[in-house]
Amino acid sequence: MSHRAYLFPLWIRLWHWTNAVLFLLLLISGLSLHFSNPGAAVLDFNLSQRIHNICGILLCITYSVFVIGNIITGNWWQFVPKPQGFVGRVWLQTRFYLWDIFLGRDAPFPATPENHFNPMQQVVYWVIMYLAMPALLISGLIFLWPEFAPDRLFGVDGLVPVAMAHYIIAYGIILFVISHIYLGSCGKKVSTHYKSMITGWHEE
Repeated sequence: MSHRAYLFPLWIRLWHWTNAVLFLLLLISGLSLHFSNPGAAVLDFNLSQRIHNICGILLCITYSVFVIGNIITGNWWQFVPKPQGFVGRVWLQTRFYLWDIFLGRDAPFPATPENHFNPMQQVVYWVIMYLAMPALLISGLIFLWPEFAPDRLFGVDGLVPVAMAHYIIAYGIILFVISHIYLGSCGKKVSTHYKSMITGWHEE
């Protein structure tokens, strides 16, 4: 039986697609900066730097909108993993992703207005949005204003650990985005979940 629910208000959809564009630009410009080669640069170094800085500031703004919007609307609760029966629910969802989905079986935790995310999504999204993103943005801002970096940290120049943290977190978020795009194709049809982020209506 088809299940349809309105899950994503306009502000969430606008935030989501704005983030998608910013992440793409940050990825291209960030890789251009990190693997800069005058003879084989994807983008000019100075242009990459300007794009990365501007998009980073914009990402700080959109993240602030996300946090404030979640507090005002109460949407923050969707990201909090529910402890009761957590291990068993994660196992059911893991089995669905690894096996049941390929047999055409229904998802064990269909999205509803009360619970948008399955148990695995709650954990991953909470880690990404409330731990990884603040760390990524703070480390990026320190790069932008290096005078705020400590002179020495762990026995080396203060910017070195900040740089390592920024790179590692960025690669982690890139892996998340890749898996996010893949899982977005695992709906009733390949386009189902993508359409829900345009219309706001989710179908199982």
